[in-house]
Order: sequence, then C-alpha cells, then structure tokens
Amino acid sequence: MLALLGLGTIVLLLASIMTNKLSPLVALITIPLIAALIGGFGLESAGFMVKGIKSIAPVATMFVFAIVFFGILSDAGMMDPIIDRILKVVGMRPSRITVGTALLATIVHLDGSGAVTFLVTIPAMLPLYDRLKMRRVVLAAIAAMAAGTANMLPWGGPTLRAAASLHVNVTDVFNPMIGVQIIGLLAVFAIAYVLGLREEKRLGASGEMDGIDRTEVHTRELTDDEQALRRPKLFLVNVALTLAVLGAMISGLVPAAVSFMLGTVIALLVNYPKPGDQKNRIDAHAKAALMMATILFAAGAFTGIMRESGMLTAMAQTAAGFVSEDFATHMPVMVGMLSMPLSLLFDPDSYYFGVMPVIAEVYQTFGGNPIAIGQASIIGQMTTGFPVSPLTASTFLLIGLSGVSLGEHQRFTIPLVFAVSVIMTVAAVILGVLPF
Repeated sequence: MLALLGLGTIVLLLASIMTNKLSPLVALITIPLIAALIGGFGLESAGFMVKGIKSIAPVATMFVFAIVFFGILSDAGMMDPIIDRILKVVGMRPSRITVGTALLATIVHLDGSGAVTFLVTIPAMLPLYDRLKMRRVVLAAIAAMAAGTANMLPWGGPTLRAAASLHVNVTDVFNPMIGVQIIGLLAVFAIAYVLGLREEKRLGASGEMDGIDRTEVHTRELTDDEQALRRPKLFLVNVALTLAVLGAMISGLVPAAVSFMLGTVIALLVNYPKPGDQKNRIDAHAKAALMMATILFAAGAFTGIMRESGMLTAMAQTAAGFVSEDFATHMPVMVGMLSMPLSLLFDPDSYYFGVMPVIAEVYQTFGGNPIAIGQASIIGQMTTGFPVSPLTASTFLLIGLSGVSLGEHQRFTIPLVFAVSVIMTVAAVILGVLPF
C-alpha cells in the first residue's frame, strides 16, 4: 500500500510540474500532503513536514547566503577577467560559445556546488546567447550536462553518500571511475559542439546571423550603475576570499552555511564598507534568495513526508524484490542505465541511504561486489540527473537564472543527460569497472 501510494505521489508530482499544471512550490507541498492524509497519517503529516524542513535548513541557509555572497562578488567584478577571456576566445560562433559554456561550467563546478556553478555560468553567458538570439534552453542544458558530470568528484555529495552507505573509502568508489568521468566530460563537450552547430544552422537559416562578424569579440557593456559597483582594485582580494570560503567548505573545517555567512559579511565589509551600500547589495539579491528559500523549504516538506511516512522505503524494498537471479549479474549495468532517471524519483539521501543499500545487499547475495552498485549509482543518480530533478534546489536556480520553465528544461535536457549517463555506463563496462 505504501509503495503504491509513494509511486503515485511521485508520478503525480512529476506530471503536474512537467506539464505546468502546478507550480513547483504548490506541487511539492500539496501533493505529498494529500498522499499522507490518504495513507492515514493525519496530523502526523505536519510532523513529517517539520522534520523535513529542519533537515533542509542548513542547506537552505547555505544557498541563501551563497546567492548573496556570489552576487556581491559579481557586482564587484571578480569574474570580469575570466569571463572576458572566455568571450574573447569564443567570439561570435555559436559552436564555440556552447563549448565555452561547457568549459566554464566544468571549471566552476570543481567546488562541487551546483548553485555556485549556475550562479557564475548563467549570468556570464546569458547576454551573449541573447545577443545572438541563441535559445536559452540550450544554455541551461549545457550547464546542466557539465555540472552533472563533474558532480561525480570524490567530494561531491553522491560519491560521498555512496561510500558512506557502503562503509568503504571514497577512493574505493571514485578512483576506478576516473576514466569513466573523463569520457563523460568528452561526451558533454561533443554534445555541446553539436548543439552549437545546430544553433548556427538555425540562426543562419533564419537570417539572424546576417551582418554579424564571426570574429568579433563580444564585449559586455556595463551601465553607469554597474560601473559604480565595480571594485577592480580588489580583484585579488576577492579571489582570495572566494578560495578561502570554498576551501573551508570543501575541507569540512567550517560548515558550508557558516562559510558563506562569514564570506558574505567579509565581502560586504571589504567591497562596500558603508552601511547604506551594504543594505542596497542585500536588497539587490534578496528576491533570488527568497525564491530559493521557499523552494528549498517546500522540497524539505516533500522529502520529509516521503521519508518519515515510510513511502520511500516501501518503494525501494518492493522494487528490489523484483530482481531475479537471472538478472543478478547485470544489476550494476541496469543500475547505471537507470541511475539518471532515478534522480527524478529519489532525493540523494533517500536513494543512497535507503534504496542503494537494499540493491547492493541483493547483489551481494548473488556473489557480487556491492561497490559496483555504488559506482553504477554515481553515474547518474544526482550527478548527471541532479540539474533536471525537481527534488534539488539547484534545478530551480538554474531555470530561474536562465529564464526557462521547468517543463521546457526537462523536455530538452533529460534526453541529453540520459545519453551522457548511458555513454558512461558503456565506458564503465568496456574499462572493466562494471561487470556485465
């Protein structure tokens, strides 16, 4: 009963969001609450929601202050030299612009944060896409592919969760996957190049590229207000501050939320010491921060109900029970192929600590190495799949910055990120990482 109720909840949630019948905020709160009431949990449902909200609070705090932090540094012009260099190289050729987008997103995602990646990549490249009338959904898709594939890094959430769940060192899970990830990134750049060629053909056929010098370098024109906010003399100071904040966060010396809180304070004091200027900078980014906070807490309420009610666990156990001995040897490959779509069904904690251990246990009973299930999982589950999943806040940040709807983003991007995950699964088999 619980498994069927949970499956119906997930299907209805995805359908309502992808068809734009309900806004993500309304769907994430209303649908699981109704399911919990149908399941007979009554007033307990409110407690489930509170537990989910509490669990998401540190992440919500990090995202809110990350938006403000990077917004302040962007206002101060920290990314200007990097962006200008990339713009100089890509020129006005869509095929170069798309590849440049993938490169920028990959580099920025070295810190393992999808929010940071999208906060830097989208605002940097969006003016160029708009200038050439390239589709914004292409920008969102390329950023999603690059960030998702890069999210397999050992300090990324999925890999850390997989190792912790299996009680093994993170290097045992990740090191054999290095070659697989490299192949995945090559696939991302290849797809980005093809998308760029398609944009060139589309724009050329419509005459949008007529009169545009392909060798021209796009230069960003800053308004007087933007120029007044720039602090070029503080470029090295801001870079050092960014590295310190990210270093403290990645190393675990300081909680991520605290890192960004302190970083925001320092950024304000260094770049805009006057209280009036500080207030203006906070006000300028408050809307984006509030939007993210509401979505995050709604997602927390959703996962709280699904987890605390037992619906997620019931779904996992029921699904694992359908695995037969004949298919046991192919389980890692099956998990690898399904790992990206599983991001649409399970949040990372529910999957890596609820679903994956059950699958790994079943596989081990047939003589398999459970680490292979962990490696297959990180090919797509909340790696290539996280920027299209309605269960992650980064997805909403990506579409918000890009100016595309969730349904449009998912319809265009899901086939692409699924293709990357399939390519990596095949590569893992060829390289001998996953048995077949």
